[in-house]
Amino acid sequence: MARSRLPLAALLLALAAPPAALSQELEPRAYSPSPVGSTFLVGAYSHSSGELLFDTSVPVTDARAKIETGILGVSHVFDLGGRQASIAAVAPYAWGDVSGNVGEDRRSVSRSGWGDTRLKLSTILIGGPALSTQAFAARKPGPIVGASVVAVLPTGEYNPTRLINIGANRWALKPEIGVSYPMGRWQADAYAGVWLFGDNDNFFGGRRKTQDPMGSFQAHLSYTVRPRLWAAVDATYYTGGATRLDGVGGSDRQNNVRVGATVSLPVARRQSIQINYSHGAVTRIGGKFSTVAIAWQSAWVP
Repeated sequence: MARSRLPLAALLLALAAPPAALSQELEPRAYSPSPVGSTFLVGAYSHSSGELLFDTSVPVTDARAKIETGILGVSHVFDLGGRQASIAAVAPYAWGDVSGNVGEDRRSVSRSGWGDTRLKLSTILIGGPALSTQAFAARKPGPIVGASVVAVLPTGEYNPTRLINIGANRWALKPEIGVSYPMGRWQADAYAGVWLFGDNDNFFGGRRKTQDPMGSFQAHLSYTVRPRLWAAVDATYYTGGATRLDGVGGSDRQNNVRVGATVSLPVARRQSIQINYSHGAVTRIGGKFSTVAIAWQSAWVP
C-alpha cells in the first residue's frame, strides 16, 4: 500500500502567526515512495497555543495565541524523466485569538480567514524509479535521496493597517534535500533546507519588512507495525531568520529546537488517520508553543 505524500507537518504552515512558523514543521517520511498515478486527499484540523514572535521594533510583549486551523490538501505522483515525483497543494483556513502587552495595557484581537497557499514539488533522485502499481508492490525498499522545493504564495487575507494578519503578504521558497534509510521495520529520515523570504513592502505602519534566510534541519525515527500503521519521533532545528523594518534590524534571530511524535492508524483499505503532537523544546526567540493535529487521508491508486 502506498504511503501518504502529505504528512501533518503541512498544518503548521497555516498558523495565523508571523511566518516564523514555516520553519517549525515536522514531517516524517516526506520522501517515502508511491506508485505513479497515485493521488492523495487530506483533510485536517490542528490546535496550537503558546508564545508569538514579533519584531523587536514592535511595542508588543508577552504575546500569546490560541489558533485553530483547518486544511484541505491534495497530492499527485507522476513520472519525471524516469524518476518518481509528486506535486502537492495545501489551502489553510485559520481562526483564533491573540493577546499581548502594548505599553502598560493588555490587549487582545481575534482573526479568521484563508492563509497563504503552499505548493510543493518533490522528486526522488536515488532509489525511487517511477513504478507502476504492480512493479511498486514487488520492489525491495532501499535507501532514498530526495529533493523538493516548497513555495508559499501570498494569497492569505492581509490588511496593512493590522499588526496581526492571517497572510504574510510575501513569497517564500524552501529548497530541501532529504535522505531516508530503511532498517527492517525501522526507518530513519533526515532533511536539510533553507527558507528564502521575499519582502513585504506594505507592512504595518507603511514600512518595508525583510527577513534573512533561515536554515531548517529535521530528523525522524519511525517504526512500522504493518502498512499504514506506524509511529515516529520527530525533531527539528532552525536557525537564522532575523527581520528588518526599513533596513533597521532587531535582536530576533532564531535558534530553536522542536520535538514531537506522529502516529499513523489505518481506518479503511485506502484511508488512514494521522495524529501529531509537537512542542518547542529549546527556544531563543518565539516558537514556544504546542500543537496537536489530526488528519484524515484517502488514497486513489491506479
